[in-house]
Amino acid sequence: MYIKRNIDTKLILRYAWKNLIFFTLWALLVGCLFYYGDIHFLRIPFQPLTVIGIAVAFYLGFKNGQSYDRFWEARKIWGGIVNYSRTWANQVLSLGEIDKNTQKTMVYRHLAWINALRIQLRQPTSFSIKENASVEALFNKHGERNPACDAVAEFISSEEYSDLDNRKNVATHLVKLQAREVKKIESDGKISEFDKQILHHTLEELYNLQGMCERIKNTPFPRQYAYFSTLFTWIFILLLPLGLLDIFDGQFEASQKNATVALLVPLSVLISWVFVTMEKVGSNSEDPFEGRVNDVPMTALCRTIEIDLRDMLDETDLPPKVQPKDNILY
Repeated sequence: MYIKRNIDTKLILRYAWKNLIFFTLWALLVGCLFYYGDIHFLRIPFQPLTVIGIAVAFYLGFKNGQSYDRFWEARKIWGGIVNYSRTWANQVLSLGEIDKNTQKTMVYRHLAWINALRIQLRQPTSFSIKENASVEALFNKHGERNPACDAVAEFISSEEYSDLDNRKNVATHLVKLQAREVKKIESDGKISEFDKQILHHTLEELYNLQGMCERIKNTPFPRQYAYFSTLFTWIFILLLPLGLLDIFDGQFEASQKNATVALLVPLSVLISWVFVTMEKVGSNSEDPFEGRVNDVPMTALCRTIEIDLRDMLDETDLPPKVQPKDNILY
C-alpha cells in the first residue's frame, strides 16, 4: 500500500516509461507520414473517436469501481482478522484456568496462522499481473512477494512446523490444531463447556475470514471486463493521433508543419497516458493480495497483531513496526 500523499514521479515513470515512449513514437510517426509523406488517408473524423473515448471512459469507470470494491473488501476482511486476533488472545488469557505455557502456545500458534495466511495469499496465480522489468525489479528488491514458509517457524514447535510440509493448506491446519488444544484443555478441566463453545466460535470466525480471503484470491476479476477494457483502451489510443490530424490539419500554414507535429505529439501522448493510467489503476486493484504498490499491507498488519498479542502476554521484547520501503507498506 502506497502511503505517501502524492505519488512519487519516479514511481510513476517506472510504470509509464515504456508506454510514454511508444505513445511519442506512434504520434510522431503518424504526424510525419501525414505532413511529410503526404499520406492523407490516415486522417479520420474526430467525432466518431469522441464517441469511442466516452464509451471507453465509462467502461474504465465501471472496471475501476469494481476493482476498488475488491480491494476494500479485502482490507475490511483483514480488519476483522486484526479484531478477532485480539479477541482470541483475550479469551485465551481470561477464560478458565489455562496455564501460562498453554496460553503462550495458543497465542503464538495464532501468530503462525496469520503469517501462514499471508504467505498463502501472496503466492502468484495464473492470472497474476506481470509488470514491466523496472517495476518487477523494485518489488524484487523489497523482497516481500512470494515469502518463504519460514515466517511461521518462530511461532510454533519444531514438531508442528515439520508437520506443515505435508499440508496443502497450512493456515487451515493451524486452526485445526487450535481446536484440538481447546478440546484438550476442556478435557483436563481447565475450562468449562461454555468456555469451549466461546473459543470454538472465535475459531469459526477465523475460518470464515480465511475463506473470504481465499474467495477473493482464487476468483479472478471477470476476464471479459479486464481484457476488453485493455483492448478498447488501446484501440482508442492507436486511433487518437489519426483523429487529432482532423483537428490540426488546416489550423496552420503549410509551411508550419514542424509546429503542427510538435503540438500533435505531446497532446496525443498526454491523452493516451491519461487513458492507459486509468486502465492500469483498475488492473492493479483487481487482486489485493499480490504484494504490489496498492495492495493490502498484510505484512504490516501481521506485525501489528504480533505486537498487540505479545504485549497482552506481558512480553517486553516486542518487535518494531514494519516500516515502508520506498513509501510502500507491505
